Amino acid sequence: MVGAIVLIFLFHFINQLLLKSYRKKFSFFSVALMNKLYFYHLLFWGVYYVYTISNPSDSKSYFSRSAEFSGEWLNLFQTSTTFIIFVAHPFTGKLGFSYEMVMLLFSWFGYIGFVHFYIFFRENIRLNYKIWGFDLLIILLFLPNMHFWTASLGKGSIIFMGLGLFAYAMRFPQKRAFALLMGSVIVYMIRPHMFMFLGVGAVIGYFTGREKVPLYQKILVYVAFAGGIFVMSDQILAMANINEEDVLGSFEDFSQLQAGRLSRASSGVNITNYPLPIKLFTFWFRPLFVDAPGALGIFVSFENLLYVILAWKLVDKDFIPFLKKSTSLVKMSLVIFISSSIALSFVMSNLGIAMRQKSMVMYFLFFVIVSFLEYKKKKKIALVQLKKRMEEQEAYPLSALPYK
Repeated sequence: MVGAIVLIFLFHFINQLLLKSYRKKFSFFSVALMNKLYFYHLLFWGVYYVYTISNPSDSKSYFSRSAEFSGEWLNLFQTSTTFIIFVAHPFTGKLGFSYEMVMLLFSWFGYIGFVHFYIFFRENIRLNYKIWGFDLLIILLFLPNMHFWTASLGKGSIIFMGLGLFAYAMRFPQKRAFALLMGSVIVYMIRPHMFMFLGVGAVIGYFTGREKVPLYQKILVYVAFAGGIFVMSDQILAMANINEEDVLGSFEDFSQLQAGRLSRASSGVNITNYPLPIKLFTFWFRPLFVDAPGALGIFVSFENLLYVILAWKLVDKDFIPFLKKSTSLVKMSLVIFISSSIALSFVMSNLGIAMRQKSMVMYFLFFVIVSFLEYKKKKKIALVQLKKRMEEQEAYPLSALPYK
């Protein structure tokens, strides 16, 4: 544990260098807020560590496998679980990191994801929206369930960092090519199918956004992502044992198999035969108190209730007009959220796994929601200003002016 305490201060020092560099780039960036977020995230590292003492956790297997590995390190550079061993091995097998220390390392990866999602929101959404008297973005940054599943040794923390880097880079992909490449590689190495959703979302968003983008840039983005998906398509399909000659049938077989496996868990809720809308609702918003699996599920139910309240704000006559006028980032986020949700909902019959998996996609939904709320707020401000100008014109008509 002493080593973990030393790492806490080391990462805090590294954070200051990173955060101050971002403060110079972005006038909105708050170093104080991000430092608070760091220590808040550390709290969940501690909570998760205590949780693993008396509960099964994949982090224990990752630690032992990475520490005991004696082969060629580069042989571990493979997709899915093996990639976690690849990242952890230099620290556990070479530097002698303890279980607590490598847990903290991956927790820090998750924190880096939050920093970049914070920039993604603040850079593209300028108006603050308050709910219950609090800044909505602050509430979203401090959601407990999001921190719990990104604070340990495993896929959740590092893929969240990859997604944050990707989202941050897409505002200026050419200027932020390193972040875009790093984020894309991380996501692909952990979940190749998630990389496919990112690519599809980026291409659709870039081509349909309201920004005036030169044709060569659109072609560059299309070629980059379409080419990447094509080159890696075999690996993406292989992750789910999908036969490219019968993609739909193979995917249905895979989802049935996975749902059967997951439903045998104690927190399982078999949704295999549910219609798609109910599957999606289950993935996004359950558990909701009545079906909460244990104390953790009840705690998460409060957060899911907030998700329901926020999502309900999209049920508005102005949403479609907003979507037509929205930026490429909004459309990209919506495509990523919907496409990945549909795919994941087919295999999420276990509420415990659903709570963990949806941490990958919820911030994309939140970005769409907050962008829409900003649109509504701007529209309201514009109407108030128009009304004020009309009242001024009625009070002082042009014919009453001392000059013509």
